[in-house]
Formats: sequence, C-alpha cells, structure tokens
Amino acid sequence: MDLKLKGLKAVVTGGTKGIGRAIVETLLAEGTSVAFCARNAGEVAQAQAELQAKGGVAIGRPVDVGDGPALSAWVADMAVALGGIDIVVANVSALAIANDEAAWRTGFEVDLMGTVRLVEAALPTLAHSAHPAVVTIASVSAREIDFASGPYGAFKAAIVHYTQGLAFHLAGKGIRANTVSPGNTYFPGGVWSQIETGNPQLFAEALALNPTGRMGTPQEMANAAVFLASPAASFITGTNLVVDGALTRGVQL
Repeated sequence: MDLKLKGLKAVVTGGTKGIGRAIVETLLAEGTSVAFCARNAGEVAQAQAELQAKGGVAIGRPVDVGDGPALSAWVADMAVALGGIDIVVANVSALAIANDEAAWRTGFEVDLMGTVRLVEAALPTLAHSAHPAVVTIASVSAREIDFASGPYGAFKAAIVHYTQGLAFHLAGKGIRANTVSPGNTYFPGGVWSQIETGNPQLFAEALALNPTGRMGTPQEMANAAVFLASPAASFITGTNLVVDGALTRGVQL
C-alpha cells in the first residue's frame, strides 16, 4: 500500500528513542521530512546524525515540551525550516506513575499540556496543508485500571478525549485527529526494560497478562501511528487505535 507520505512534512515530539524514534524512522522511510525534539541535547544530536546518515530530511532540536513558550517557538521554527507542517505527532510522556502532587503536576504539564500546546501551535500551519493530520500517543492505561492508574493513566485518558474532540471540531476544516494507545512496549533502555531488572516480579506479572506471550515493539506502534498520519487513512478521524496484542479486555464501542 502506498501511504502517500512522500513529500509531506512532520513534527514529532520525543523522537530520539522508543516509539517516537520508530515513528521518525518510519516517516523518513516513507519519504516524509521530519523535525523531532527531545529534552536531552546529546541524544538529539546523536539521533540526528544517525538519521541523516540514512538519507532524507531529519531536523532535531532539544526541547522540553513542558515549557510552553519553548515548544511553541520550536513549532514555528520547524514550520519555516520544513516549509510547512502536514503531520503532528504528540508522543512525549513524563511517565508519571507516582501518586503524589509532583507527579500530577508533571504529568499535566508534559503529557496533557505538552500535547495541547503542540497542536495549538501547529494548527495555523496545518490549516494550509492538503493532508493535515494529528496523531497523539496515549496508552492502554487510559482504558483500564492497572498499576499506572494515577497521573499517567488519567492524563492518557484525557488525551484520548481531547483528540476525539479535536477530530469533531476540525473535521469541517479537513484536519484529522486520531490516537494510538500502545500496550506494553519493550525496548532496551525503555521503562519495561528498567522494570525487568529493577522489579522482576512486576515484569513477570505484566508479561503474563499478554495473551501473545510477549510485549510489543516500538516499530509495531509506529506502524499504526504512521498509517493514521498518512493520506491513506483519509476517512479515519476521531478514533483511538489500540495496539496491544489483546492485552486489554474491555470492549471499545
């Protein structure tokens, strides 16, 4: 299937590792020019060098998405550098699991407001695109109560609601908005890799819940996100695509 992504321009937050990195790489492989950000300047520089070595346009910049003015400035700069924005992918999460006020504040600023501010900053440019699309990354923790039922799950659920609201209100302008809700996703250095070594009992319990007998990969999540971002998904908007290998049992109506 031709996703018709060649020549389009995308901005992706949290693009140096895990799901975000896989999304950036997949978009580039489809011929999309990509601007990405992350907090760690060294990791951004390394990722940019690795991505550019494979060809294509990949522009990295260190940005803390919890910093509203910095995030808005980055979007404006990347709209100029890329010559427009067709696709917005809000991927960053603070992974706020602890149930204390600091975690709630961090989750609000990074997960929820980082998504809202990113979209708001990009909307004026998206409005000029022939194929405008927003993809937000939530989690199965938004659908079911699990060990991340505090700030993380609450704000991921809010992102799903926010995105579906966007889809409804922007449909008349031709701007699509969808969410991908990944299940447990394993990659070296990721949260589940850290849990595997730091809390093997929790890791074993989580792994046992996966009917497929394994966790997902960043590439499997990226495939879903890139499809939803593409013109090939032109009549899909307002959906929450769960990619979890049948981990969750709730029926999504």
